[in-house]
Amino acid sequence: MARPEQNKRREAFINNPHKALWTLTVPVLIGMIVQTVYSIADMIFVGRISPEAIAALAFNVPLIFFSIGITFGLGSGVTALIARFIGAEDKAQAENTAEHGILMGGVIGILFTILGVVFGDQIMAAIGCPPELLADATGYFRVTAYGFIFTISAVFLRSIFTGEGDTRTPMYFQGIGTVINIILDPLFIFTFNMGVKGAALATVLSQAFVALGLVYLMIIRKRSYLQFHFRQFRFNQTIIQEVLRIGVPASLSMIIMSSGSALFNFILVHFSATAVAGYQVGGRLDQLYFLPILSIAGGMVALVGMFYGAKRMDLVTDIIKYGMSRAILIGIVSGIVFFIIAPWVFPIFTPDKEIQRIATQYVRIMAFFYPLISIGMTSGRSMQGLGAGLPQLIITSIRVALVSGPLAWVFVFVMDKPIEWVWYSFGISIICAATTSLAWLRHHLRVIRRRLAEGAELNSQPKFEDDISTSTG
Repeated sequence: MARPEQNKRREAFINNPHKALWTLTVPVLIGMIVQTVYSIADMIFVGRISPEAIAALAFNVPLIFFSIGITFGLGSGVTALIARFIGAEDKAQAENTAEHGILMGGVIGILFTILGVVFGDQIMAAIGCPPELLADATGYFRVTAYGFIFTISAVFLRSIFTGEGDTRTPMYFQGIGTVINIILDPLFIFTFNMGVKGAALATVLSQAFVALGLVYLMIIRKRSYLQFHFRQFRFNQTIIQEVLRIGVPASLSMIIMSSGSALFNFILVHFSATAVAGYQVGGRLDQLYFLPILSIAGGMVALVGMFYGAKRMDLVTDIIKYGMSRAILIGIVSGIVFFIIAPWVFPIFTPDKEIQRIATQYVRIMAFFYPLISIGMTSGRSMQGLGAGLPQLIITSIRVALVSGPLAWVFVFVMDKPIEWVWYSFGISIICAATTSLAWLRHHLRVIRRRLAEGAELNSQPKFEDDISTSTG
């Protein structure tokens, strides 16, 4: 039987969906702001080592994004499924899904740690890291790999909290972890003279704190709505299949984006290592725009899933329109502000004038496409909340594999265009992705409404009746 406070929260979300979106979004946004402050501080500290250190860090980004991307994709599947069960007032299945999420996080974390530690050198060489950067790039990646078990487990734990409508608790732990990271960064990098390895070690220790803290609060102190009964745990293949059905397309989307990032590093290093560093530094300002958009999109997954589980398509439509319109507005404002301030921001990251120039050029071109990115991200995450993960995968494939990657390659290696044409390829792909994702979302909603009008059963959650007895003990 559901706790009264959870029933109260569910009813509050249904009665005021707009307020509910900000209730979920603001804590996530605060946590991500703190995390981005760390990311910016980390780049500043690494930038004081050398431009080559920034470039070495840049070659780690696709690999880390690859591992975390898989996790976030599957974690979004856990979030959507838990939210749908809570919306349908099926607490037992929500708890069982959470237990499977913790299991998945542990297994994936251990697997990625082993692969990163054993094959770090080969992986870094395979993505085209130049010999002069290989030592620093591999050193950073090896240290980071030891912490994958904590980083990946923390993502799944946050996904469980988000699915039950609690985004504040993960925010607190992520905030404290980020403060720890910022304190340890200069200590390890400069005081202990560890260089880029010190930056990686600071990240590993901070993520270990976050993961262990969430485990303590959720499982030992039992401070979450969902309770865990591991002694009665029974593996349920149907739950895993449903999480994979929703999450794997999102994970594959992240893999494609990670591969695209590695490809763009390979293309940019054709100009110079400084070009790679400029792209990396410019991306740090991009992150400030992505923070509220990712937070809104994440809140939309939980709410769309919850309203879909409750069979309230009117609220599903309302929250999609509301969330998307706010994301577009943020994109417009961010684009204007970043276009203006870019030349004054990047000297904070590095004294290298060429890196500053490339980063400024990148941001000033990308700023025009922020509103379209908002449309694409909120559309894709809304379809995830509706249980449709495949559209996001196909749209990402179109954007990266069919448009931006090939265009950038042709512009640089065939047409011999300057570096800004790489940024133009990004913009063209964003236009394609935004229009496709919006059209797909509208079609998906029409199909659901038509099925409801015809009296068909709404497929709000998977059918687990046949194995419920074995899955819960």
